[in-house]
Amino acid sequence: MLYNFLYPLAQDISFLNIFKYLTFRTGGALLTSLIITFLFGGKFIRFLRTFQEEGQPIREDGPEGHLLTKKSTPTMGGLLILLAMTVSTLLWADINNLYIWVVTLITLGFGLLGFLDDYLKLSKRSSKGLPGRLKLLGQIVLSLIAAVIVVDSLPVYMSTHLAVPFFKNVLLNLGLFYIPFAMFVMVGASNAVNLTDGLDGLAIGPVLIAAGCFALISYLTGNTVFSYYLQIHHVPGAGELAVFCGAVIGAGLGFLWYNAPPAQVFMGDTGSLALGGALGTISVIVKHELVLAIIGGLFVLETVSVIIQVASFKLTGKRVFRMAPIHHHFEKLGWSEPTIVIRFWIIAMILALIGLSTLKLR
Repeated sequence: MLYNFLYPLAQDISFLNIFKYLTFRTGGALLTSLIITFLFGGKFIRFLRTFQEEGQPIREDGPEGHLLTKKSTPTMGGLLILLAMTVSTLLWADINNLYIWVVTLITLGFGLLGFLDDYLKLSKRSSKGLPGRLKLLGQIVLSLIAAVIVVDSLPVYMSTHLAVPFFKNVLLNLGLFYIPFAMFVMVGASNAVNLTDGLDGLAIGPVLIAAGCFALISYLTGNTVFSYYLQIHHVPGAGELAVFCGAVIGAGLGFLWYNAPPAQVFMGDTGSLALGGALGTISVIVKHELVLAIIGGLFVLETVSVIIQVASFKLTGKRVFRMAPIHHHFEKLGWSEPTIVIRFWIIAMILALIGLSTLKLR
């Protein structure tokens, strides 16, 4: 919004020319969302506690320690993240950019589904919230709308194509199958982050890392010079998504202040579904869907562990892990919560470096 109102005045006030730079506006979005979370975080948590006296319902079949250590901790902290990142994005991004609105649609839409899920859990005092099929249906409808808009807006030569990491000129034309694939990426990323959100600070850390990577990827993809130099596919207008990623980083850092062990608040499905969906949508727009699977490899690992556990139990009656998702397996092995979180962050950083290496190794 600032860009749309102030940059046109740069002809008369040269200082305002700074608003044309994505790096400046990305930094502005980051700082703004960070300040919002710090200013309102404490008050917001106290507000949540007023109607969440017993906090988030804890799984009875989960790690025994959670019934003690996480009791009375409020959830729906994702609302704080969504507020901060939405306000700062609209303030610093080019509001005429279609991709900004597509990602915002998915973020707020998935966030609404998560909010309904969290609300039902609280009102019913149960770890079971919105029925899984209904939640999935909502995600499918929203991702279908977003996928159609993205395909229609991308250049024709890449609209239904899949870029392959490590190969500079490879674009696989999936045709009509690309829309279901794009939907799978959005919905899959959303639920993968949701599965990872089981320990204090565990999900938000890798989300911050992934958002930082895609801020860089969006900037490079949207820049004609850099995309040509790196031999990655240029997507006009995609650079504006760096501002959105900056807002995610700022809001995430601010939230982590309150979510660090021992957590004062949980993000809940409100935050995890929204953030995962946002990352998936951005990867589709910048044509780095497969790179997301590398950068977000920790989310993939968590999801695969659940799939393996369920499949093994149904087929053989035996469990591969002591508990799934896999972070609970390590809890059962006796690892402390901070140890698991920090080591998983390290894994996320390593995978992020591998993912970023695809930009040059082609």
